[in-house]
Amino acid sequence: MKKYFQSLLYITFLAVSSFAIVTAISSYENPFSLYENPLVWIAISAVILVVLLKELVNIVALKKAEELTLEKQGINPEEIDHWAWAKALIKKWTKAKAIADEGEIELDHNYDGIKELDNSLPPWWLYMFYMTIIFGVVYLMRFHVFGGDNQTVEYEKAVAIAQRELSEFQATSKEAVIDMENLTALTDEASLKRGRAVFNLNCAACHAKDGGGLIGPNLTDQYWILGGGIKNVFRTISKGGRDGKGMVAWEKTLKPIDVQKVASYVLSLQGTTPAKPKAAEGDLYEEAAAAAPVKETDTAAPATPEEQETIKE
Repeated sequence: MKKYFQSLLYITFLAVSSFAIVTAISSYENPFSLYENPLVWIAISAVILVVLLKELVNIVALKKAEELTLEKQGINPEEIDHWAWAKALIKKWTKAKAIADEGEIELDHNYDGIKELDNSLPPWWLYMFYMTIIFGVVYLMRFHVFGGDNQTVEYEKAVAIAQRELSEFQATSKEAVIDMENLTALTDEASLKRGRAVFNLNCAACHAKDGGGLIGPNLTDQYWILGGGIKNVFRTISKGGRDGKGMVAWEKTLKPIDVQKVASYVLSLQGTTPAKPKAAEGDLYEEAAAAAPVKETDTAAPATPEEQETIKE
């Protein structure tokens, strides 16, 4: 009765656990993510552990029953070689001779008591040698007779496939792939609204909600520490500020499209009037001046405060 109860309990556990695991897998978006759904892996591990323990108990019980049967037949279980099959297999695959039978393969050579034996090559080694010959013939025909692709051609084909897949992805994906060469500031209301939301969540703690600056610099003036313009602002947000004292890099936290929208929103704050603006930091930045080539001059007089004010306006 006890045996049947244990079997019934075992079958019930497997059925319930399997149903729970299947339900979890079909319900969760990433059921096999250890960090998101650790209970799924705990349940799977528990089922595997129970099955292994059940099989271990069965093996022990069978072994015990076998020993009792041998004792009834008058055979001592300790005298039985349980590894006889393994020894026979090793002998077959090595063609090794026992020490007592080495006289059958002993040669006439004798060097100061050191005798030479005429052992056969192990079959496993011989078969592997034959396989290398077959491989060599196939390789020769494939690459040197029929002109198969070498590593350079395979690499070029792989790059071409990757570029084609990237183009298809860029054409169909809802998430834009940012091209720094052609990066532009977004001006539509939806993008700026999204940029403001991300800014308020992640950036306002250091720059204030109106961009006037707190720990971080004022974002409403024309002075920039690491350069203004959409490309410089995008790069600063993605890669972070100055080492040791600047803003952290957000490229692993924000999607590239969100970084573009935040950068566009930051640029939209230019010329606004914050409640408590922080003093200007960095250098005066103008998009046209940054794009124009720098001309060398013999003398360069600094701009007067009146000229700087005129430029700023």
